[in-house]
Amino acid sequence: MLTLYFSPGACSMASHIGLEETGAPYEEKPTLLPKGEQKTEAYLRINPRGKVPALSIDGKVITENTAILTYLARRFPEKELMPGDPVEEARCIATMAWFSNIVHPSYQRQMRPERFAEGEAAQATVKDMGRKSFWANCQEIDSMLQGRNWIMGDSYSLADGYALVFYGWGVRGGFPMQELAHYTAWKDRMLRRPAVRKILESEQNVLVKAA
Repeated sequence: MLTLYFSPGACSMASHIGLEETGAPYEEKPTLLPKGEQKTEAYLRINPRGKVPALSIDGKVITENTAILTYLARRFPEKELMPGDPVEEARCIATMAWFSNIVHPSYQRQMRPERFAEGEAAQATVKDMGRKSFWANCQEIDSMLQGRNWIMGDSYSLADGYALVFYGWGVRGGFPMQELAHYTAWKDRMLRRPAVRKILESEQNVLVKAA
């Protein structure tokens, strides 16, 4: 049995979309970050780091979007959710690692500067730099999509669901996302995918509300 621990609006939406795209039955376990549910004793037994997402496979737990999405693509190869060529598969994993290691933290810095610095002056600097970095990262995603239908090229992959997280965060954070023509056109294509739409609606995502 597949069980997904997630929090609506968090980066775990990437794994939520990925799991829905497989078409496999799974159990949803909302773990609400605003209520601190990721810090409860019960959840820390699932993921001692107190983060979402976490995917339980018959009691064995995988954490981190990049690992979960790679697992899903390999478990359900018939769904063709990641490039079949080994080099292209590695490039897809590298893209997701970039999302996790660079893009995500840049948004955190502008939203939660207190996690990265002490004192108002230092936090203000962190927040400003985070905002600039996040916008630059969104511009890079926009350039990646120039002349492409999907993040990895002509075919949809689970990296696309991950990239959608940041478009939504940009809208929520007041960034001028409509200025990113390629990223915005891609976002519209994403919203036409039934699995994507279903998860965005179930999580009450800002992109569905704004659509």
